[in-house]
Formats: sequence, C-alpha cells, structure tokens
Amino acid sequence: MNKQRTAAEVVAQLKDGMTIGIGGWGPRRKPMALIREILRSDLKDLTIVAYGGADVGMLCAAGKVRKLIFAFVSLDFIPLEPYFRAARQQGAIEVMEIDEGMLLLGLRAAAMRVPYIPTAVGLGTDVLRHNPDLKVIDSPYDGKQWVAMPALKLDAALLHVDRADVRGVCQVKGPDLYMDDQFARAASRTYVSCDELVDSSWFAQGDEARYVHWERAVTTAVVHAPCGAHPTSCAPLYGFDQAHFKQYAAGAREPQGWQEYAERYIACGEEEYLRRVGGVEAIRKLALPVF
Repeated sequence: MNKQRTAAEVVAQLKDGMTIGIGGWGPRRKPMALIREILRSDLKDLTIVAYGGADVGMLCAAGKVRKLIFAFVSLDFIPLEPYFRAARQQGAIEVMEIDEGMLLLGLRAAAMRVPYIPTAVGLGTDVLRHNPDLKVIDSPYDGKQWVAMPALKLDAALLHVDRADVRGVCQVKGPDLYMDDQFARAASRTYVSCDELVDSSWFAQGDEARYVHWERAVTTAVVHAPCGAHPTSCAPLYGFDQAHFKQYAAGAREPQGWQEYAERYIACGEEEYLRRVGGVEAIRKLALPVF
C-alpha cells in the first residue's frame, strides 16, 4: 500500500470547520510544511488543538482559526508567540485554555474512544472558572470529586517525523516524542510529513523499529518534506532557527509584518521557501536545543 501524497493533496482532504490536532511542542518538531500549505489554501473556521508554537501563531495571523484548544503557545526563548498573543488580546478567537496534563488526558480519552478521563488536575484552580463546560463528577468508589476531562476528538492530526516509508510506518528518534502518538490515535485521519522517506527495510535494521510509536494503520498519508519542520527543530537532524524566529517575532510588531512574512516565506512555495531560508544543508547545521 502506497500512502505517499503531496502536501497539496493532503490539504485538499481537509475541510472548513474541522478540528485539527497539531503535533510537536512549541518550537519543536512541528509539521510546518503542512501548516504552510494550509496557509496557501482557502481553509477557514478551524478548531486547532495543540501544544502550540509558530504553527498556531501563523494560523491565527492568517485568520484560519475559529477556536483554539491549548495548554500554551510559545517559542521557548520568545515566551509568548507574538501572533497568537495579538489574536488572544484582540478576542479574535474562541479559546479553551487548559493544563498541559489535561490536554494529554483529552487526547488519550479520544484515542481510547471513551467520553472522558477523570483527573484531579484542575481542581481548585481557575481552569474550571474559565472553562464552565468542564464537569466535576462524583466518584462511585471513593466519594471524592474529580474533573471529567472530555475526549478531544480530532477530525485530522498533522505530525512531522524523522523518517517514514510509503506504507505509513513513522519513526521519531529525537529525545522526546511529545504527545504525537496520542494525536495520531485521537484523530479520524493522521497526516504525517517526514524529513526522510526510506525503504521499509530500514525498520528491520538493528533497533530502528524501537522508534516507531504508532501503528502504520493509523497513518492516513505520508508527505516527503525535507526540513519540513523548519523553522522548528527536528532532533536529532536539526535545531530550531533562532535567527528566523527573531525576524518573525520582530515583524509581528509592524503593521504589515504578517503580510510581508507571508509574501516572502509562504506564497513562494516550499521549494523556494527552503532556498530563502538557506537551504537544506544550512538547516541541517542548526544547533540542537538543549533540554
């Protein structure tokens, strides 16, 4: 079975109003090639679920987001993603702001096909005050109250991995999987971009199969996108591009900053984008972030 598709073919399968989960973490291993393809499309009114970074900021800047379900939106060394911050302060998006662990439990509930998972996380905090739809339930076993974190069911998940084959076997060899396996299983469809497209025999070598974290049946399509996480990192292949992020954040302070960024780095297409940011060879030399 050959699941290889282009980024344009993947985005053509997405529809207005969908709930889309985006893997990665802040400025780390985000499926930015797929995000840029969405930015080139007419998609709108999306509900985004993410541990967010520039993926969320760019989609907000472009007016693609109706609602955001998130635990944070950060570029790490730039603590608050600038375009997300503007959208939040202007009230341009609906939000469900929850604890990082609650987001994980929501994804896990969706992956398990159960309506919710009980947790003590959130009790006694403003998370409940700001999210009145979250329910507190009585336990039939210990008489205590628990937060019922609802399943975060995804119409689609977008992920970026180190390597994949055309069957949908995906490999992540970085120091942290983040929640990508949960995003993959919580979604009706899972679209994955990969830095390297390899023959299936790759996974039979040594311990390579140990770094495969979800079943290939879960993967709907694979897009070969070298350096497709840039400007975020994809350890151990490359780090995130601090200089690019500084330029991106500086532009957010200018009235036409997003339009100028989008014209230079989005509208040009992926091949030209890679050339404009220095090329694959330069990206592969970016220092890895230190955990």
